[in-house]
Amino acid sequence: MSQDFYKNVVHFKKQQGCALPDASIVRKFVHHLFETLFICKNEADNHEFELKAQLQKSEEQLGLILLPLYKNEVVAKHQSSVFFESIASLYNMLLEDAEAIFKADPAAKTLEQVLIAYPGFFATAVHRFAHQLHKQDIPLIPRIFSEYAHSKTGIDIHPSATIGNAFAIDHGTGIVIGETTIIGNCVKIYQGVTLGALSVVKEEASEKRHPTIQDNVIIYSGATILGGTTIIGHDSIIGGNVWLTQSVDPFSIAFHKAEIIVQDKKSFLEPYNFSI
Repeated sequence: MSQDFYKNVVHFKKQQGCALPDASIVRKFVHHLFETLFICKNEADNHEFELKAQLQKSEEQLGLILLPLYKNEVVAKHQSSVFFESIASLYNMLLEDAEAIFKADPAAKTLEQVLIAYPGFFATAVHRFAHQLHKQDIPLIPRIFSEYAHSKTGIDIHPSATIGNAFAIDHGTGIVIGETTIIGNCVKIYQGVTLGALSVVKEEASEKRHPTIQDNVIIYSGATILGGTTIIGHDSIIGGNVWLTQSVDPFSIAFHKAEIIVQDKKSFLEPYNFSI
């Protein structure tokens, strides 16, 4: 490799000013925070003083993670303190989410099963952590949180997306929820749903580009809803594989109807060949 290559790499890294936190440490932090709040690994986890000690340690760790971004220990510690002051309310919201998933899924046998094993709940928890950091105008860390959940679950929720109470994701794989999406209370979403933008023009980055989903809406698998002015009215049902770029009134049912023909194969002399 030429000397210019080494110079270009070093120049690029100098421009960053070594202000990037270690992403692996950030991922370990958010995973540990989730386990601290919801997973009991041993008897010590059942004691209040142990929980308090773990959360205090996590608060200190977040301050250290934020230090390279702010280069000011006081500011980094303050931001970490603000985040952990919100933990109690985030925890209560997440218990509502878990309860909503449990009630909506006949396959869920216990609430603990949802907490431990459901990817939709994990993705929602990490999103609520990331969204709180986003509201504090903390750069980069919220996106590392969300991409960690994305890599673990296949569910991609932008940290800026606003999601109401009692949010339920079922299955979850392939869900995409864009940056300016607004989701109301008691909404349920199935796998493969996209809440996206009609355009990816960079000049529209500051505009609302993603849909609004009002309260008590169910969106079934494979549905795509696009556009910043698109509003799904409350108490509506959006069927599987529906493609929407316009608003839907409250109490609506939107569905895609495909023709399926079933016939006796004995009536055909030549079998169908479905190979490609």
